[in-house]
Amino acid sequence: MTAAFVLGINMSVAGIFAVAFAVVAATNRGARGARWLAAGYGMGIVYVALEFLLTRQVDPTPVGIGIFLVFLLALSFALIGAAYHYHVQPPWRAMAAIWVVTILAVPAIFSLTYGSTLRLTLYQLPYFAMQSLLGFVIWRSGRRQALDLLLIALQVVAAAIYVAKPFIATLVGTASAPQGYMGTTYAAISQSGSVVTLMAIALVLLLVMMRDTTAEMVARSETDPLSSVLNRRGFEHHAELAFMRGGAAVLIAADLDDFKKINDSFGHAAGDGVIAHFAAMLVDAAPAGAIVGRIGGEEFAVLLPDALLSDGRLYAETVRTAFAAVQLPVLGIDRCFTASFGVAQRTSDNSLFELSRRADAALYRAKAGGRDQVRVALGEMPPAPALGVA
Repeated sequence: MTAAFVLGINMSVAGIFAVAFAVVAATNRGARGARWLAAGYGMGIVYVALEFLLTRQVDPTPVGIGIFLVFLLALSFALIGAAYHYHVQPPWRAMAAIWVVTILAVPAIFSLTYGSTLRLTLYQLPYFAMQSLLGFVIWRSGRRQALDLLLIALQVVAAAIYVAKPFIATLVGTASAPQGYMGTTYAAISQSGSVVTLMAIALVLLLVMMRDTTAEMVARSETDPLSSVLNRRGFEHHAELAFMRGGAAVLIAADLDDFKKINDSFGHAAGDGVIAHFAAMLVDAAPAGAIVGRIGGEEFAVLLPDALLSDGRLYAETVRTAFAAVQLPVLGIDRCFTASFGVAQRTSDNSLFELSRRADAALYRAKAGGRDQVRVALGEMPPAPALGVA
């Protein structure tokens, strides 16, 4: 297998993945990283084209420098794309440092004897640094799922290949001039390693993007757009998962008092603002692992895993007191509002439906008792008396 044939494969692979990432970017406007990855693999096409052009040059230095820098640019674009996808700020200073040192080193590198170990080592060092930085960026994102770890491992392998190339050249030999590079065994080995890592990294990156896009779609389908907490479907799904893990749990049912009067007196926009503000207070006061959802117009539910009835009551009282004291002049509202809460603790045989029914019974008692209060469900509670005003 000649190096020219492998380079042709490299160009095809780069083109396929450039198009693939471009399609991802075009169909998902939020996929900012995909645009940079498309540009990176697009630069891979330019790199291969320059390799073919090099064989026809009388003076190979200008094209050789172009090859050197274009490939580094391709790695830079890939690094920026990965950083944006993983919601990590691209390491601009480190990248700039690599580029400055590389450009300053160009005269020295290309003045050394072609094929010498020193030249090959200096030639590969910028690629090693940029590839290592890409792996570090993914690690710094904190994502530790299987695909993320595989992607990090591939960056390590790719970086190791750059380090190994000077030793491979020493073992198998290389050309005496740049124009003869494609006719060497070293070129075939070098380009074969590149095409394998090129394909593996691109495929895993696409899988990561597909996984994350699916997760975002699921999250949007489970999120209430007004309050930014879970909707009923999302709340029930996550609460059922928490129930499957077992252990103690407390459910708090909450309902804004006299919400219809808010809409009638201040308008629906103000009412929406009150709902959003109340949801934010529920989230801010909730401990880690709590599941917060808007299950109706002005009705909310909060599940506290690994909590006792006293924990749920303290949480509800904290939110009730804070909400009753807050004023929202920014919404054009000149008065305070209240909310009522019902708290129930899960027993060993409680389903989510049964626990919700008990929390609702406690909530209705809070409403019947004058509103703006917290009631707890101690076992099965009798039905609450009918309310005059909802």
